[in-house]
Amino acid sequence: MGSLFRSETMCLAQLFLQSGSAYDCVSELGEMGLAEFRDLNPHVSAFQRKFVGEVKKCEELERILGYLVQEIKKADIAVPEASVRPTAPLPKHVLEIQEQLQKLESELKEVNKNKEKLQKNLLELTEYVHMLRVTKSFVQRSSEVITCYEEFPTIEKESLMDYTCMQRLGAKLGFISGLVHYAKLESFEKMLWRACKGYTILTYRELDEFLKDPDTEEPTKWFVFLVSYWGDQIGQKVKKICDCYHCHMYPYPNSAEERQEIISGLNTRIQDLHAVINQTDDYLRQVLFKASELVYKWVIQVKKMKAIYHVLNFCSFDVTNKCLIAEVWCPVADLQNLKRALEEGSRKSGASVPSFINRIPSNETPPTLIRTNKFTAGFQSIVDAYGVGTYREVNPAPYTIITFPFLFAVMFGDFGHGLLMSLFALVLVLYENSPKLQRTQEFMKAFFEGRYIILLMGLFSVYTGLIYNDCFSKSLNIFGSSWNVSAMFVAGVWDNKDLSNQYLTLDPNVTGVVMGVYPFGIDPIWNLASNRLTFLNSFKMKMSIILGVVHMTFGVVLSAFNYLHFKKNYSLFLVFFPELIFMMCIFGYLVFMVVFKWLAWSAEKSNTAPSILLHFINMFMFTGNDNNYLLYTGQTGFQIFLVVLVFLCVPVLLFGKPLYLYWQHHGGQTFGNYRKGYTLVHRGSEEELSLLRPHDLEEGGSHTGHEALREREKEEFDVTEVFMNQAIHTIEYCLGCVSNTASYLRLWALSLAHAQLSEVLWTMVLSKGLSVLPSSVGVVLLVPALAAFSVLTVFILLVMEGLSAFLHALRLHWVEFQNKFYSGAGYKFTPFSFNDMALYLD
Repeated sequence: MGSLFRSETMCLAQLFLQSGSAYDCVSELGEMGLAEFRDLNPHVSAFQRKFVGEVKKCEELERILGYLVQEIKKADIAVPEASVRPTAPLPKHVLEIQEQLQKLESELKEVNKNKEKLQKNLLELTEYVHMLRVTKSFVQRSSEVITCYEEFPTIEKESLMDYTCMQRLGAKLGFISGLVHYAKLESFEKMLWRACKGYTILTYRELDEFLKDPDTEEPTKWFVFLVSYWGDQIGQKVKKICDCYHCHMYPYPNSAEERQEIISGLNTRIQDLHAVINQTDDYLRQVLFKASELVYKWVIQVKKMKAIYHVLNFCSFDVTNKCLIAEVWCPVADLQNLKRALEEGSRKSGASVPSFINRIPSNETPPTLIRTNKFTAGFQSIVDAYGVGTYREVNPAPYTIITFPFLFAVMFGDFGHGLLMSLFALVLVLYENSPKLQRTQEFMKAFFEGRYIILLMGLFSVYTGLIYNDCFSKSLNIFGSSWNVSAMFVAGVWDNKDLSNQYLTLDPNVTGVVMGVYPFGIDPIWNLASNRLTFLNSFKMKMSIILGVVHMTFGVVLSAFNYLHFKKNYSLFLVFFPELIFMMCIFGYLVFMVVFKWLAWSAEKSNTAPSILLHFINMFMFTGNDNNYLLYTGQTGFQIFLVVLVFLCVPVLLFGKPLYLYWQHHGGQTFGNYRKGYTLVHRGSEEELSLLRPHDLEEGGSHTGHEALREREKEEFDVTEVFMNQAIHTIEYCLGCVSNTASYLRLWALSLAHAQLSEVLWTMVLSKGLSVLPSSVGVVLLVPALAAFSVLTVFILLVMEGLSAFLHALRLHWVEFQNKFYSGAGYKFTPFSFNDMALYLD
């Protein structure tokens, strides 16, 4: 866990991969997740890279697998997932997988195509049967070809042309029958009337059953219609209108015998189709069941194979040596594992020449890698949400593990609420390996990933709740009170007549009233005191200031470790010490006065205790205090000394670092031929320095190379930019010390708000239910009161108040603590790893 305090040392390395073993070597690296590959072909489009054909082949296999998974899920067949994920397939096995998938796809498509045809035929036959059954009641035909159709009253009432007239003209009566969608019926009827000028008769009826729509494949309401028309010309119009409205038209029988014969034949064919479809379904399910046993393995293998070829496209191809060259960022501690991965890949491929690694120097800033486990990952994600740490700077996460839940608990201090939160988090921790919890929805996933944070927040809230002696707004009398009421009667201060006064006040100066210090936390007798809120507010406010100053001072101290690590010793004297003195002389002295007053003034002298706020104001006003109200002897002179020291630190912070850097870059004293520790990384490459040094040695200490390098540094150094950056930092720090210290008062404010909300909830809900217990309906009324109290406690005090305290604790760490030493200007180390890929079925 040493890397938790500072990111791991990284190095840039070149991998020389033989063409025959490159695939296997990258596969081994993906399984181990050791290296982050750099793109050596940034200006080459994705369609012009060497392995674009293999990537397209993988995409085609992914398409086939997506079709298979879709069919398997449609058939409601479970896909078994192996406990151990398969490795990437060898190149010689890829062709076999491709053939199996293509064969399976063609077979499934053919079966599905045949099934669709059978279902379409079945639907048509079913519609035909329903049409014949319904239209039987429309028209009753006799055996003659021409009869008088009295069942059509509209023909007799037709004013334009009667039946005998149409018969004399030689017109022939025809019928068109079929099914029309219920939404198109009204429009269809109007169109027939207008287009055929009333020479048609439309009769329709709604089907009792819902039939599947061929377009949407959903059950839909249909209407059976029968159109009677005179003449072939009108019949052609009717057919075109039916086609326009997508009507399903079927032949209409000429006689009842023909109708019965058709229905009998249709029923036989429908039974045969049902049997064939059932056999097709059984065969399709067998094929899908066999495919489901291998589809998980194929999905993982294809995704890994595609990722490997994607990484190989980052490499450059050396034609001379017939090898691929890759550049990777790798932790120095994992270099040996990286070499072993290359050796294993070369062994699997059977290459005669092994692949090897070569570490190369670089002027670029490496990525940041901080190894975490399931406990520290949540706290590290809190820090990374602010910004990924700069390479090798101090990591705030290990300190956040303690300070974050503690500051949360200061605002959320309640024994009962903390216990409920701890039990909830403990359940998540105990069942953290459950697949259901790992695949929960987004809202619950946030709680699951932060289960250890919630557990610590709950445990710390239990601790601070005991300190505040608060449990659902009530105090716990664990050790008994250290205050003795009877001593007031013994001393003669109270008598029996005073007991009717509800504002009686215990006097700690009376002998025997205070029997000692309460063993742990706040004495429970304060829960009965009328000045309880005043006492706790004073205590929590001063506690918040003390915690804030300690927290910020610790952040300033951590900045010194950054300066020492990056060999910026000048910042240690020109930035760190002035900042520390500025903080200690103002707010450190304020904390000192608070603690000194607590220790120096007892209850007997409380009336003569000086005001710390007035002393703090007079300190900056350079006004003296009455000797009777001084905290200690020589206070005025010491405070003046501290203020002068504070004002001297400001110009040092403002001008010290820019002037020193200006002096260093313009002829300042150097150590040896080169300034060690002051040349920026990007101010001249290693190659230029290596060329300059031999030249200087040969010329006997010639400074030509020195002058060229120094001139370039002078051109790059901008004193105005450095001064502006330092001025902004100084103003932000000096003003921030004041505002940040005041910001820690939120610890007091939220603690007060939480306690008051808890008390209101107890008074307005649960106490009302408890007050009716002696009555006969007390238990009945207590149940809803207890249920309402539980629900409101969970949703208001635990969820809403907990989220509020969480966000405020987050702000205290990001703004007040981390900005003292943490820049967060780096980028995260993202190695090529199969474990980080979405290796699951879509």
